[in-house]
Amino acid sequence: MPVIIPPTLPAKATLESENIFVMDEERARRQDIRPLRLAILNLMPTKIATETQLLRMLGNSPLQVEITLLNTLTHDSKNTPPEHLLEHYVAPRDIFDQKFDGLIITGAPVELLPFEEVDYWNELQEVLDWSEENVHSTFHICWAAQAGLYHRYGIPKYELPAKMFGVFPHTANFANEPILRGFDDIFYAPHSRHTEIRRSDIEKVAEVDIISESPEAGVYIVASKNRRQFYVTGHSEYDPLTLKGEYDRDVKKGLPIALPHNYYPNNDPGQPPFVLWRSHANLFYTNWLNYYVYQNVPYDIQKIPQEWK
Repeated sequence: MPVIIPPTLPAKATLESENIFVMDEERARRQDIRPLRLAILNLMPTKIATETQLLRMLGNSPLQVEITLLNTLTHDSKNTPPEHLLEHYVAPRDIFDQKFDGLIITGAPVELLPFEEVDYWNELQEVLDWSEENVHSTFHICWAAQAGLYHRYGIPKYELPAKMFGVFPHTANFANEPILRGFDDIFYAPHSRHTEIRRSDIEKVAEVDIISESPEAGVYIVASKNRRQFYVTGHSEYDPLTLKGEYDRDVKKGLPIALPHNYYPNNDPGQPPFVLWRSHANLFYTNWLNYYVYQNVPYDIQKIPQEWK
C-alpha cells in the first residue's frame, strides 16, 4: 500500500521511478479505510533529500500512510526553497490539536551545541511533550534520539574524539523483539555523528531498554518500556550515496574527515560504495509501522494514546 503525499512533492517522481507506490490525496479519500496518520518533523537542512529517504522507507510497507510534514518556526532553513516549505510544511503548533498514529523526528547537524543553545530547542520540547498524549509511537533519529533521551530522562551526550562515520555491524540484545523481526544476527546501519550516548548512563534509567548496540558504534536502538518511544542513533534511512556526499563535502571544505568505515570497496573513494544496510532499513521501518503503530492503534484516532499490547 502507498504513502499518501501531495502530487507536487518532489519525492513523488523519484519514488515512482523506483516503483514505490505513492498515492495522491484525492484517490486516498475514495478508499473506505483509515490510513495511518504520520507526522515527520524534518530538522535536516537538506529537507527534500530527507523527505525522499523517509518516504522510501515508509512506502515499502503494505499499510496506507498519510504524511504531514513539519518544520520549526524558530529556525530559518537556508537550504530548502521557501516556496517548498510554504507549500508542503506546517508548523508544529498548527497540529497540536490533532492526533497522530506515528511521529518521526529527524536528526540535525547541531550535535556539538548544548541542547539548550539550539535555536528551536524550546519548540522541540513542546513537540516531545505534545507527543506523549497525542501520538501513539514516536521514532527519534540520531540527534533527535539524543535530544529525546535528554529531555525525558536527563541522559547526556558526549563529544567523540573523531566522527563516528561509516557503516557498522550491530547485534540485538532482546530475542524476539518485534522491531527486529526478520533481522540477521549481525546487521549493518550507517552512522554519522560527532557525539554519543553511553550505555552506563542509559542503564540508570529504569524506563528504557537498550534494544541493539554495536561494538564499534555503541548504543544503536533504545526503546521505552511501553515501546511507544524509539531512539535510534544511526541513519538506516540513508541513501547509498549519502555518506559519500558528506565525505566529499567535508573534503572540499578542507575539514578533517576520515573515510567512512565499511563503505568503499578497498577503501577506495573512487569506487561505488557498498550498500550493506538496505534490507535492515526496510525491515526496521516496516516492523515499526506494523507492530508498534498499526497493530495497536485504536480505529478511533481520538482514543490515542493507547498502550502497546
